[in-house]
Amino acid sequence: MQTSNTVPAPRGESWRTELFDLPAYFDAIGVARGEPSLEMLTRLHEAHVHTFPFANVDVLLGRARGVDPETVQDQLVRRRRGGYCFEHAQIFAAALEHLGFTIRRALGRVHRIDNSRTHMSVVAHVEGRRWLCDPGFGFSLTAPIELTDGATRDENGRTLTVHRYDDGGSPVWALDRDGATQHFTDEHTVHPIDVHTGHFVTSRSTHAPFTQHLTVMKHTDDGHVTLTENALTVRRRGDDTEHRELSVDDVVNRAQELGVRLQTGEDRLLAEALTRIR
Repeated sequence: MQTSNTVPAPRGESWRTELFDLPAYFDAIGVARGEPSLEMLTRLHEAHVHTFPFANVDVLLGRARGVDPETVQDQLVRRRRGGYCFEHAQIFAAALEHLGFTIRRALGRVHRIDNSRTHMSVVAHVEGRRWLCDPGFGFSLTAPIELTDGATRDENGRTLTVHRYDDGGSPVWALDRDGATQHFTDEHTVHPIDVHTGHFVTSRSTHAPFTQHLTVMKHTDDGHVTLTENALTVRRRGDDTEHRELSVDDVVNRAQELGVRLQTGEDRLLAEALTRIR
């Protein structure tokens, strides 16, 4: 009898999705559970990025504890610290699988095709089509975009476009914003160890941007806000981009206004970290 050499793709049990408190997640984003559909996928994506900020505060405070499900749940939902792609995409993927969506976890490379695979997104299969979900990139999609060459989406006056490329025989998908590539997503299978490895690099390497700079981002009803260790940038549809320098104390306060909760004494620790960076 001929045996198959096909290895099954990692699914919920491989990712220990049962360890997520998904009722608490749905309560946090204010979305009632429903049947798999494009409308439901869009509602979840929009609610997620408007609820949880993109933030690397725990990395700067030396308190990044990894990206296992219990830690992600605690960081995003219970403590409301925000996070970046590995946290956001994991809990989003678990929620989709819980609702019955067919999904694929995906890794990619930020800005350049020769960068490391340190960005995580989710591809959902809905109504016979594939949709790229990007809840953890910071300044990216607020809702899914079809994963097909030339697909476009307007985001508050900025155009996001998908392009398909060939990378040495393997397909990759570039997501561009106004013609500038944000990241490349590949078709390779992702295993949990890949996510832990990517997070180790982004949270520990002295060359990684998240260990060298503050980055807090949040989608708003009319645009997008970016906060760094030095400045605040506000983008609103139809208006000029607003950019202004901030003091250390103002940065700490703005981070909290954008949804990053700090415990007693952590405002001082964050201010000390920002002063070192500056």
